[in-house]
Amino acid sequence: MSLHELIRRIPKAELHIHIEGSLEPELMFEIARRNGVALRHGSVDALRQAYQFTDLQSFLEIYYQGAAVLLRERDFYEMTMAYLRRAAADNVRHAEIFFDPQTHTGRGIAFATVIDGISAALRDGPISTRLILCFLRHLSAESAMKTLEEALPYRDQIVAVGLDSGEAGNPPSKFTTVFARARQEGFLTVAHAGEEGPPSYIREALTLLRVSRIDHGVRCLEDPPLVEDLAARRIPLTVCPLSNVKLRVFRSMQDHPLRTLLQGGIVATVNSDDPAYFGGYVVDNYLAAASALGLQEAEVRTLARNSFVASFLPDDQKEGFLREVERA
Repeated sequence: MSLHELIRRIPKAELHIHIEGSLEPELMFEIARRNGVALRHGSVDALRQAYQFTDLQSFLEIYYQGAAVLLRERDFYEMTMAYLRRAAADNVRHAEIFFDPQTHTGRGIAFATVIDGISAALRDGPISTRLILCFLRHLSAESAMKTLEEALPYRDQIVAVGLDSGEAGNPPSKFTTVFARARQEGFLTVAHAGEEGPPSYIREALTLLRVSRIDHGVRCLEDPPLVEDLAARRIPLTVCPLSNVKLRVFRSMQDHPLRTLLQGGIVATVNSDDPAYFGGYVVDNYLAAASALGLQEAEVRTLARNSFVASFLPDDQKEGFLREVERA
């Protein structure tokens, strides 16, 4: 079996996927027409050509425009189901999916509309899933707390809370009180840190938000003692190679530190982040990293194992998936 064939066939979990970031232009235009929403770009091709980002903020501006077509429960259902089917085609067996309720409630869409549409698709979908609510860090901590309170009636559908959106100038410490309340309510915690923000943001997420894993985290390499701490504590990083290159965190895939993270003992995983915008789903990320970095079969298997080890699945389900990885 070739390495490319192994990458396609091996069971995987995806732990860093923004469901709104999976909204492909074709579906975006279909939903926009149905809902009478005018899009800035006149065609699918014109929209795709606009996906030339210089940094995180330049991406977020287009990302939020795309999310504006989502108005009804059906829209959230169709978007989520499209991702689940695409992930299943990559042999993703389990996905832990981010959603951004503030992106929608801020437009007057009811929290219930968002989560009911997403949750219905998760129930009907072809793979195992968990749902993670993310707070938008460019908004206030008060807005995050209000969102957390809106989520409490749905706590049986949400496994964790997280933190995303513009990292620069919005440290994890801004949300210490919100995350403390979330933990009291029984939610696990994760956070984007160390993508655009400095390694100190990773330390804040660990010490103040008490996160179970770090989303991105690639700038930890600027702080060797932090790398040692992450490795010793087995804190997973949900790494997104194509996203990191697309948003200019690294100049090229050849510059990406995924292999260095593995060699440093980090529990690194491979994920797609916002695949509709960044040019690839999970297998595309594996293939790009393998080609550019010269990953070997053992490293690919480690990444696949890590994806299940780092998940929020019960231990018996993890063990089942890990046995499948070994047999692949």
